[in-house]
Amino acid sequence: MIKAILVFNNHGKPRLSRFYQYYPEDMQQQIIRETFHLVSKRDDNVCNFLEGGTLIGGSDFKIIYRHYATLYFVFCVDSSESELGILDLIQVFVETLDKCFENVCELDLIFHVDKVHYILSELVMGGMVLETNMTEIITRIEEQNKLEKSEAGITAAPARAVSAVKDMNIPQKIKDMKLPDLPSIGNLKF
Repeated sequence: MIKAILVFNNHGKPRLSRFYQYYPEDMQQQIIRETFHLVSKRDDNVCNFLEGGTLIGGSDFKIIYRHYATLYFVFCVDSSESELGILDLIQVFVETLDKCFENVCELDLIFHVDKVHYILSELVMGGMVLETNMTEIITRIEEQNKLEKSEAGITAAPARAVSAVKDMNIPQKIKDMKLPDLPSIGNLKF
């Protein structure tokens, strides 16, 4: 089972963190720091698997990671997960991000965090792998984008209505309004 998915840059700044097991906030920060120190000091030509740190669960847990340009993609898993399977999952995640953002970079993870979390939710939910077929994931993302666009039309309706009212120039319309002739008060009999 996947316990945590972390993405951080070369300086250790977290760009994405998703924990599938409860840890208090301060413990999560310590796990991120410890994982960064374990992964960042390794050479690029060594194995991408290592035993889990003391905070994430010790020797029963594994850290599986890939380093792409300025980002580390790290999956913390228990001993039941296949290392090669998780490496493949990381590859699918990165390729999916790359297709969605057209050459994904660190800024995409910062400014589109909701979309990144949605993509990740299509791959992994509750620590279990849901989907590894990239075309299926892309199809679901495109469906979500269509839904968001159709909802944008509905949610934008109040703003369009306010804009239309502002364009009507109501004070001038009131001045131009023709009222029917009313009898004068002097001609009324009581």
